[in-house]
Amino acid sequence: MREWWIHVGLICIPLVAVYLHIPPPQLSPALQKWHSAGQVFYFRGRKVFYRDSYGALGSSDVVILLHGFPTSSYDWNKIWEPLTQRFHRVVAPDFLGFGFSEKPRPHKYSIFEQASVVEALVVHLGLINQRVNVVSHDYGDTVALELLYRSEQNRTGHLTLNSLCLSNGGIFPETHYPRLLQTLLKDSSFLAPVLTRLTNYMMFQKGIGEVFGPYTQPTDAEFWDMWTGLRYNDGNLVLDSILRYINQRLKHRERWVGALTSTLVPLHMIYGPLDPVNPHPQFIRLYQQLVQRSTVTILDEHISHYPQLEDPTGFLNAYFNFIHSF
Repeated sequence: MREWWIHVGLICIPLVAVYLHIPPPQLSPALQKWHSAGQVFYFRGRKVFYRDSYGALGSSDVVILLHGFPTSSYDWNKIWEPLTQRFHRVVAPDFLGFGFSEKPRPHKYSIFEQASVVEALVVHLGLINQRVNVVSHDYGDTVALELLYRSEQNRTGHLTLNSLCLSNGGIFPETHYPRLLQTLLKDSSFLAPVLTRLTNYMMFQKGIGEVFGPYTQPTDAEFWDMWTGLRYNDGNLVLDSILRYINQRLKHRERWVGALTSTLVPLHMIYGPLDPVNPHPQFIRLYQQLVQRSTVTILDEHISHYPQLEDPTGFLNAYFNFIHSF
């Protein structure tokens, strides 16, 4: 009997070792095209990937797109071309630890650092004296609020906002409901290293699928591209470090919500109401109560947490209506 268990152990150990070190998937042609069209700059010695496209002639308007967790700038791919037809310049970075940017570990990821990444990119691109329009989603919403605070409250920011459009982000801790795995990863120093290594495509697909609407699910290819971006440079191994931003939102709520409620910058919220992370109607009621100067677009009832991917036409119509309103 003992010899039987020894044989099983000898077989299982190398299989588990192989499983925990599965090489990242190859880039699809679509993702390879996105990557090839991008560039990198260095932030404090770390490589940061970004897309920068010149578009409409006769316009000087610039838009910067800030993506969410746990994905990347590729989240904006469905609205990229229409934006280049409206704006002179469209810019989208991958935050440090995301997508094609460097993913250092160990590393203390923070919203403050990501805001500094955006500011450094603005300087790198020569946009320091340019008023820019910011569109953000999820994690990017909180980065945008830190940029708003810096530009208005302490005047140290390198970014001057012309407008800010938020979408489906957990800007209010009291109406934010992270997924179970996110909660486990952000708070458990013991389990996190195991869970990040055990995270696989099926778990990822199920988790992401839950925050899309039932009629707006990504295709298999789109799920795979999201997973590929996450796995690039072993991004799954830094998920726990990045997820501490949820606790940062709670700790710095007054700073970030205060900046949102006091600003005179034109504001808009594009909201997918089926979002289980920032549920309807609690989230949008609180937003409208606290941010009374902001305009709001509530999309179709079947649109969930990723409105720019689930309803790109509705998202663009809402955004262009906002831009043309001031």
